[in-house]
Amino acid sequence: MSNPDWQNFLDQHDVGDVLRGRVTRVVPFGAFVEVAPGIGGLVVGKGRVEVGAEIAVRIAQFDPVEQWTHFTFA
Repeated sequence: MSNPDWQNFLDQHDVGDVLRGRVTRVVPFGAFVEVAPGIGGLVVGKGRVEVGAEIAVRIAQFDPVEQWTHFTFA
């Protein structure tokens, strides 16, 4: 099934773009970040973040099949 919000996100952004997002969950290897309503992904690394924090992330990779984005800390 196609998600128009996801397609719009893909059309507007490229790998390497820096975005601001909200941390929705912290895990030992990184954090899950939402950069737009319904658009999120995993940022991997040792950045110190808390749930609810707004952080800058860089798009490292898109996964169009799973409709997921992989980030690095910017």
